[in-house]
Amino acid sequence: MAEKAKPAPVASLSFEAALAELEDIVSRLEQGEVDLEDSIVLYERGTALKSHCEAKLKGAEARLEKIVLGPDGAPKATEPLDSQ
Repeated sequence: MAEKAKPAPVASLSFEAALAELEDIVSRLEQGEVDLEDSIVLYERGTALKSHCEAKLKGAEARLEKIVLGPDGAPKATEPLDSQ
């Protein structure tokens, strides 16, 4: 039996790469053609990828700022996205 290539550590993946891999895992599991042991391994990897994507999104949200407009429509100040 040929050895499978070891996947990259989840923590090293970009959001886009992690999401693409997660989508591939979901697709493979939905097809139902993966044996039980591989399904468990894929599910564990998918869970780690999901957590990683969620953390990346929370980090991005924390960095975003919204522009608060004054009555004349001009920006008057910025504040963190989660300030409301």
